[in-house]
Amino acid sequence: MTLSLPPRDMGGPGGGLTAVIDFGPDSAGWTGVQGVEDLLAIAGPYIDFAKIYAMNALLMPQEPLARIVAAYGAAGVATFSGGILFEWAHRQGEVEALVPLLRGLGIQGLEISENYIRLNPAERDRWIGWFRDRGFDVIYEFGRKTPDESLDIDRLAGIIGAVRDKGAHHVIVEQSEIELATRSDAGILDRLAREPWFADILIEADPLRFPAQHADLIRRFGANVSLANIAPGQALRLEGLRRGIGRGVDYSMFSEEEVPA
Repeated sequence: MTLSLPPRDMGGPGGGLTAVIDFGPDSAGWTGVQGVEDLLAIAGPYIDFAKIYAMNALLMPQEPLARIVAAYGAAGVATFSGGILFEWAHRQGEVEALVPLLRGLGIQGLEISENYIRLNPAERDRWIGWFRDRGFDVIYEFGRKTPDESLDIDRLAGIIGAVRDKGAHHVIVEQSEIELATRSDAGILDRLAREPWFADILIEADPLRFPAQHADLIRRFGANVSLANIAPGQALRLEGLRRGIGRGVDYSMFSEEEVPA
């Protein structure tokens, strides 16, 4: 006889991905090279991506950050720089300078976003293709930190199709966009989950609202929902929630019914 974990149902919509956000030395993040190595030894199998937070590629000392990036890579976790770094480089007219910076750190990908800048579609697509042609994995983030209109599914579908055609392999939907949509039209999220491209997106969660918000997203979209902005210290518990473990999901592992998927 072998005792096994409750299964994580990989059926249903979504790609089942988890992207952590590495804040560096922070109460919500993980501290230093040894901390990341410990994290990966325990929760590495449940982490797919690690985003290097905001401006940390410039703010942190390069040598330890390069070691952290290498540790992620050795564990099979893909790293990418946060979109704020791209936006700052764009504001400074120095986007091309990201190439030697990221290569020097060993970061394989970057997030292109429009939280605080505006890119017309041609410029957005040009930068996605430009970085792809230089060997970087590109993730596009849809939405703004302070959106002024509710999420439009048709518009999002068009953008996802366009950026995927140019080489972005996933799209992150900004947390603020989901929150505004929930307040203005709760049904829109049900429609979102039925879209054929739902498996190509990751939905941002708020690390400060763990585990309640994350459990709610799992109940709404199923255990296979792809989530981003997971604090490193939350990755193991999030996998538990996906498997019905924890008060946030009422220990649904004991339910006679299947865990929602």
